[in-house]
Amino acid sequence: MCRLLAYLGSPVSLEKLLYKPEHSLIIQSYQPREMTSGVVNADGFGMGWYHNQKDTEPFIYKNTLPIWNDVNLPSLSRYVESKCVLAYVRSATPGQAIDFSNCQPFNEQQLLFIHNGRIENFRQTLHRKIRSTLTQNLYEKINGNTDSEHIFALLLSQIKINKHRPLQYALRTTLLTLLEMAKRYQVEVSANVVFSDGHRLIASRFTTTSPAPSLYWIRDDLIFPKSVIIASEPLFIGNWTACPENSIISVREDCDIQVEQI
Repeated sequence: MCRLLAYLGSPVSLEKLLYKPEHSLIIQSYQPREMTSGVVNADGFGMGWYHNQKDTEPFIYKNTLPIWNDVNLPSLSRYVESKCVLAYVRSATPGQAIDFSNCQPFNEQQLLFIHNGRIENFRQTLHRKIRSTLTQNLYEKINGNTDSEHIFALLLSQIKINKHRPLQYALRTTLLTLLEMAKRYQVEVSANVVFSDGHRLIASRFTTTSPAPSLYWIRDDLIFPKSVIIASEPLFIGNWTACPENSIISVREDCDIQVEQI
């Protein structure tokens, strides 16, 4: 299982977000508290962020090294400031390659996407089934072999099909599609997802068999005012709320939060 982090609110430096909290994402990479499988998250990391003034495609920084071994990240994190950030540290599923094509976040135009969870025996179960539902264009955009990237492709397909509906609707239909596939092939699926267009966060805590991987949110903390943070584990002592199992969390630019059951 990986560890996720997403931020939306007043501009913040990556240093403050990644390094300063007492249980930061850096610490979670080697000393996680709530992982249901795996021990460390040392199989790469990545982060994406948006320009504060311009409505451009997001910037992305990835590495296959453990996050604590990247000598460039401390300097970069002091320089970069953003109103919207997505980051993750990876614990690779056995059999999946440790290379850049499998590092998150994945992106498509304005969208950034991170995922924590798994599809049981992915290559033998839902790999071909998911691909068979995709358009040729989306099929060709898959560069790696992770279940995470295939879930992202399925989400992109639903966004296109439901282009006049809210983004959370596309995530809901994606998860329901995965649920239907999981039942048909009798496999376990978990999908804690966060994605963004730079103006909002859409997240899920989802599993076909309890318990789901952990996911929390906090709003307007004294350390991070006028903001919402979503994370696999609380970064610091505060008024964190556990996301309900099998729910979708939507965060607007004004930090309004809506939670709905799937």
